[in-house]
Amino acid sequence: MTEPLTASEYRDLLSDALEDATEADTRRPTAHTLFMPDSHRTALYVDNTVVQGGRGVGKTFWYRSLLDGALRGFAADEYRIARLRRLSVSPGHGMDLNSACYPGSLDLHRLVEAGTPPYEIWWAVLLTALGQPELHDLSEWSDKVAWVRTNPGPAQRTVEQADRRAAEENTVHLLLFDALEHLHGEREHADRLVSGILQLALHMRFGTRNIRFKVFIRPDMFDGAKHHFPDAAKLSGNAARLQWSRTDLFGLLFHFLGNEDSEQAVRFRRLTGGWESDAQGHRHVPPLALRNEERAQTELFERIADPYMGGNFRKGRPYTWLPNHLMDGREQVSPRSFLQALATAASDTRATRPSHDRALYHESIRKGVQKASEVRVLEVSEDTPWVQLAIGPLSGCQVPIEEPTVLGLWEDQGLPQALREESARYAQADESGLVRTGPRHPDDLPRLVEELIGLGVMRRRTDQRLDLPDVYRIAFRVGRRGGVPMAAG
Repeated sequence: MTEPLTASEYRDLLSDALEDATEADTRRPTAHTLFMPDSHRTALYVDNTVVQGGRGVGKTFWYRSLLDGALRGFAADEYRIARLRRLSVSPGHGMDLNSACYPGSLDLHRLVEAGTPPYEIWWAVLLTALGQPELHDLSEWSDKVAWVRTNPGPAQRTVEQADRRAAEENTVHLLLFDALEHLHGEREHADRLVSGILQLALHMRFGTRNIRFKVFIRPDMFDGAKHHFPDAAKLSGNAARLQWSRTDLFGLLFHFLGNEDSEQAVRFRRLTGGWESDAQGHRHVPPLALRNEERAQTELFERIADPYMGGNFRKGRPYTWLPNHLMDGREQVSPRSFLQALATAASDTRATRPSHDRALYHESIRKGVQKASEVRVLEVSEDTPWVQLAIGPLSGCQVPIEEPTVLGLWEDQGLPQALREESARYAQADESGLVRTGPRHPDDLPRLVEELIGLGVMRRRTDQRLDLPDVYRIAFRVGRRGGVPMAAG
């Protein structure tokens, strides 16, 4: 019989398994980390062009997984999508510097400033992916785009020939797009660039049988692009959303614990039972109950964490309390925030309660939420730095709060002018080569509220007062009666 893991061993397993789990943008997906929630199946359908999701929900993870033939094979088996095995996949835009496949931020900026239609830019990217020989001999993207403009006939014939060859070979050319928030620093130009991608994607969707785009995009950017390309709404019918239910989140946790390369992970799999492993032992899939059933997940998690968030059940149970306090304004939880909270809780329990009879002490879980809130705000500030300018004036206030009060604070602190000045700096790439975008309407404060709601940073209650979810409220030092206490200092 397998010896049960002690609280200390569970704590070590948590720390080891979650050590890099929150670094999704820099950590490449592997067989060990490839967890596939049932709700993400539609995101991998080849004909589903648009995949919407906020920061930290898995857009980049799936983008990189689809670029990897071995990981596509795992997904084809898990989701029973045989078509995933018959793909020729190319990157159309992403976080990686890859000037052979698509223009970087500086090239895009110059092309936009020169008045190049976005549609022509993405045509050049598509033809490059399809192996158009004349483009292969051109190193500059301005020259590639110029070739597309002056050779419309050969450009179209390249697509037609590639489509026919793919049909003969029973394959599909799939072009992937990610990190669209870094296309251009000016929101208007960023929206137009996204519109160009969607326009060409729609053209391929209805004009070819075997050339498809898959566009991983934030919901607010998809909505903005539709203002410049109304036909983008035609892509909404089969759009997918990357969302995480509570069972998905805990299934992800148990997947990480079972796929850690350690003796504790082997014992964990034996103790919980029913795991399926591939022939090479590279990937271990949790049993269905640990992926989808709240009762089984609760029972296991309460072996790991305190059963209550205090002295009794009135304080809440960690299984429900933790994800509830990590929800954004759209009631979505980022798996990155969830794993960050657990990693912090394990570390804090080790430091403050090393002899505790559970791996996770309830007060350490609270500290984990505080840390996850800080990290979440940093993430949002990286993508949309203007959010920090907008929420900063609310520090010290209590939510829910009346909208006129918020607008008055913004006016008193000169927010419109600050946003205009900050937006002027977004147009230039930072030291990492990334560009940022400002709000669409810095001078229209009521519409700024709606942008924050669209990002999930704010939400509007039924009584029309504005609220901030805990995952943002805590780090911004905004109070709420009965909320998670803010850290001192």
